[in-house]
Amino acid sequence: MIMGFYDMGFYALTILLSLVGMIVGGILRSKFARYSRMPLSSGMSGAEVARQMLADYGIDDVQVVMGKGFLTDHYNPLKKTISLSPEVYQGRSVAAAAVAAHECGHAVQHKVRYPMLQLRSALVPVVSFAAQAQQFLLILAFIFFNQFPQLMLFTIIAFLITTAFSFITLPVEFDASKRALAWLDHSGIATGKAYRGAKDALFWAAMTYVVAALSALVMVLYLIMRYQNRN
Repeated sequence: MIMGFYDMGFYALTILLSLVGMIVGGILRSKFARYSRMPLSSGMSGAEVARQMLADYGIDDVQVVMGKGFLTDHYNPLKKTISLSPEVYQGRSVAAAAVAAHECGHAVQHKVRYPMLQLRSALVPVVSFAAQAQQFLLILAFIFFNQFPQLMLFTIIAFLITTAFSFITLPVEFDASKRALAWLDHSGIATGKAYRGAKDALFWAAMTYVVAALSALVMVLYLIMRYQNRN
């Protein structure tokens, strides 16, 4: 009866968060499309915005390159590259400037040794292993739950690692956006309506990370309750 209650609660929360994730993702795409039609007064492309921000912060060892796909923009601290999707790299809009500046915000974090970014980077090898192992462990844990309850404990540990990583990512992303918006404002590249648009776009991008972290937390709590009530 107790496990039935836990199962129902878990499924309900999972469905709810999935719906919220779909809504947030839809809003993000809508915002990106809207602000992609809002031109920058400077006429700068996303690539030019990124290079300017890096130069203003005295970062000369990071290369801005064009990647592939849609909203696949990211900063690679190992390769020292900022990869911008074609829409952002070539775009001359508020959306392109916001995303490009956000990724540069990560490069700035790297330069100033922002603690949360350093922690996240240090955890990457462990998180990669845990992420690969957790689904396999999850299947085995439920199949052999009665015979080997320890498998559930190992599964919980793997999910705890990836969940912790998701929550550590939140301040990293919010801080990168904060740095990006401050620079866009101070540099005069995005002011007034353009600044508000950039802030709006980056807010909804950050919300995708929030939903992902909450979904991971729900999964961990469910597994812990299953393990605690195994008898």
